[in-house]
Amino acid sequence: MARARELRESAQRNGDQPYGAVVWRDGAIVGEAPSRVVLHNDPTAHAEIEAIRDAAKRLGARDLSGCVLVSTSRPCRMCEAAAGWARIDRMVHGDALTDAGRPS
Repeated sequence: MARARELRESAQRNGDQPYGAVVWRDGAIVGEAPSRVVLHNDPTAHAEIEAIRDAAKRLGARDLSGCVLVSTSRPCRMCEAAAGWARIDRMVHGDALTDAGRPS
């Protein structure tokens, strides 16, 4: 969560929405991103989706089974759907590390 918070702060400093997310697998971050909605003029560039894109690129696979999506706030329906399509195992959000379970 510490890295997701750093990414949230980076997004704010760059004039974007205050969100950050990481994708975690086997004890390591395999994807990460701040929100880039404003920066890229892209309504789909939420931190969670950008982190999923980064993980898929780094791992060379669209199947992210075994991964956990950690984000600074509860993922919206679009981000939860993307996590489900990527086969993310669990979602965790917020400073309390609330377990949102498997994406639906």
